[in-house]
Amino acid sequence: MTPPAADPAPDADLAPVLPVLAAVREAAPLVHCLTATVSMQLVADGLLAAGARPMMTETLAEAPVVTSLADALLINLGTLSTDAMEGIPATVEVARAEGRPWVLDPTAIGLAPVRTPLARQLLEQRPTVVRGNASEVLALVGAGTGGRGADSTASADCAEEAAAEIARRTDGAVAVSGAVDLVRDARRRARLARGSVLLPRVTGTGCLLGALTAACTAAWEDPFEAALAASTWLALAGELAETRATGPGSFRMHLLDALDEIGRQP
Repeated sequence: MTPPAADPAPDADLAPVLPVLAAVREAAPLVHCLTATVSMQLVADGLLAAGARPMMTETLAEAPVVTSLADALLINLGTLSTDAMEGIPATVEVARAEGRPWVLDPTAIGLAPVRTPLARQLLEQRPTVVRGNASEVLALVGAGTGGRGADSTASADCAEEAAAEIARRTDGAVAVSGAVDLVRDARRRARLARGSVLLPRVTGTGCLLGALTAACTAAWEDPFEAALAASTWLALAGELAETRATGPGSFRMHLLDALDEIGRQP
């Protein structure tokens, strides 16, 4: 009689973060996203696929009030509008006053004359997690002039000292995305060599990672572990989606399915 096949070994990167994914699905946190207009649909659909709930408004009249209803806040400077520029500081102030975790995604900062000083101003408000690519993280501390738009011209490892400095200043965590992701806080570091080459070929996957990070901070107290869990979640979902996709368009669809699947019991 043939013995039954052994269960496959758990993924070594997924296993440590499974409790965070389970906590997000259990809590279904409401994440208020001030994010790029070009990525809103993917961010909203991705949060829902992961088990969280999205909410999006950016005006000064409404965004601070709405934040009081949310479990976490994402500030993404992607397509920075006049409304967002006015509403963001007051929204962050409410999140801090009410003890809500919040994530800063300083998209495309560097030479940009409005978003760059705004991002540095927001850094002084001590975000729970800063999530960006290496060029953005370097520019945030004045150690670089940014990348090419939203694309990095540096590797995550090049930004490790800048990430560590930010973590010390905020007492939070920093997630630097790239071919190899880096997550830092003041005393811990993790590198994650996972993901898909198709992730950067779909608009908004970085914004989605910021939103997932916010969802994880809402459900999990440790910012470092929350940031690492979000990075792992999206990277493994990207790998699974790539096995099913024929190109970037179908990859986007399969990515949403994979976000729902990763970490669930078979």
